[in-house]
Formats: sequence, C-alpha cells, structure tokens
Amino acid sequence: MIELIKNLTALDGVSGNEDSVRDFILSEIKPFCETRVDALGNIIAFKKGKKTPVKKIMLDAHMDEVGLIISGITGDGFLRFKALGINTSALLFKKVRVDGKVTGVIGGKPIHLTKGDEDKKLPDTDKLYIDIGAKDGADAEESVTLGSRAVMVSDFTECGDKIISKALDNRIGCAILINLIKEFDEYDFYAVFSVQEEVGLRGAKTATFGVNPDAAIIIETTTAADIAGVDKDKTVCNLGGGAAVSFMDKGTVYDREYYNAALNSSVPAQPKRAVAGGNNAGAVHLSREGVRTLALSVPCRYIHSSSSVADTRDIKSVYELSKYMIKYIADDK
Repeated sequence: MIELIKNLTALDGVSGNEDSVRDFILSEIKPFCETRVDALGNIIAFKKGKKTPVKKIMLDAHMDEVGLIISGITGDGFLRFKALGINTSALLFKKVRVDGKVTGVIGGKPIHLTKGDEDKKLPDTDKLYIDIGAKDGADAEESVTLGSRAVMVSDFTECGDKIISKALDNRIGCAILINLIKEFDEYDFYAVFSVQEEVGLRGAKTATFGVNPDAAIIIETTTAADIAGVDKDKTVCNLGGGAAVSFMDKGTVYDREYYNAALNSSVPAQPKRAVAGGNNAGAVHLSREGVRTLALSVPCRYIHSSSSVADTRDIKSVYELSKYMIKYIADDK
C-alpha cells in the first residue's frame, strides 16, 4: 500500500481541481467495481460482495488536498493567492508548483527587513505572494491565470515505520479505500472518493445524498500532537498507537455503538483524545433522514504541511478496522 500512497501523493489535487487524482483512482478501481462520477466530481463506486447487508454501507475518503488558488497577478509579476485549507505557518518561503508545471516560492518580507514586533509574529496571508521568476505581469500571465491552483512541493520519504510527504491528508484514506475495493468482497458496500473536503465538506454532502446509506465510515487522517513540548493530555493521538477513533469533533457526535465496537475489536486502536477539527462526517451524518457514522483516522503529525508524517502501522490498523466494521455493521448487530 505504501507504493500506492506514494503515487497518490505525487499527484496535485487542490480542492475543486481533483482531476488527476480522480483519473488515477478510476484507473485503479474500475476492474473491481461499478463506478460513476457525479456533477461535482465525486467518484461513487459500488463493490459487489458475496452477501448483501441489511444496511446500505458507505465508506468515504476525500481526494482533495490543501493548497492555494491564484487570485491576482501584480504588475511586477508576483502572484497573489487565497489559501484553501492552509494557514500562514505552513506557507512562508515554501516551494510551490502552480498548475502542475510552474515552480515558484512563497515570498514575504525577509526577517532582516522587519521592524518592531514584526519579527515576533507571522505575517497576514494576504501579504504573501508567489514568486515564479516572472519579469513582469505580462510575463507571468503567459503561464498562470486567475483561478490556477498551487500545491507545496514535497518528496515522498520513508523513514523506518514512518512516511513523510505532502497530501497524506487524505491520500492515505484514498489508498485504504482503493485496497478495500480490490481485496474485500464479503459484503456489498459503496465507496465514495469525495471532492472539496478542505473547503467545507461539499462533495461528501452531495455524494451521501445520492447514495442514501444507512451507515457510513469516514476514512481520514487526523492531527497527532505527540511531539516535543506538548503535554501528554493534549497529544490528541499517538503515531504507532493504531487507528484513531473519534467520539466527537466540532462537526459530529459519532454513533456510540460503532465507536465502542471499533475500540473493542482486536485491531490496534485509540480514542481521539480531543474534541476538535472535523471531517466529512459533519456532512454525511446529517444527510436525508440521518446516517449512523463512524470516523477512523490515521494519526498524522504536521498535517496540512509539505512534510506530514504518518506511521505505516497505523495505516494498516485503519485498513483492518475498516474491514472489521463493515462486517460488524453488515451483520446488523
């Protein structure tokens, strides 16, 4: 699965421009399931299993990654941008790629030119720009247009049990869902690869309405703060501790029975120890008359950066726990 994650993270797929990721996923799963693409660009796949469960089950993993959208070009040839799911702390002086072909760097005032308290705080995002080496605005406009997307540039690296890359959120989830389609055939299930999660859970909202499931499993990554300088009771979850299972976040109070079942399985798992953040469950569980929902996440350090870190053992745990929970829900316990 690691090679699959590597291939997925190499693709650029900022919210609203997931085409390359969608095309790759379709090439991987089409021999194993029925597929369609809805009006927003979500992939909705149906995997036929040996048995049909009493409850219609849907799994979701979002395809999009955080990034930037070009909102202006200055007369000097610099690019102004709006951030899509990312903040200044992960941006300043990072190398970026625009539309998959133009390389640039996110610029701002150098620290040796700051005055007063400027060097003690991050600049506002709207004061940053992308420098692509253009000599003027006309030169920049030959290769970049308003609405172009940019992602941070990153090499995929393996370091023992850890992997380091951009877009681990949520290409890890996509890889897990691809493998489930290829390998799990005990029960029918729907798999949604959704768009625009990072800008407001939009794809999941429409896809869930279309599938109309009884139960859903959200496969995600989540912030791990098990790092130097963070109190143990604020670490959220730990790399190597297994799948992080959410009981509540800012968008969802999760199904208590499914939460308990996930933690009480034989698969390594841990509760997500913070009521923070959110994911596609916030849209999924409110669809139509309501959907019983569970979130299984891979702990990820430095999420939404060019160097996110995840543990391969946790990836395996989420994969195995997803299979367990499909069977648990399908058996109508």
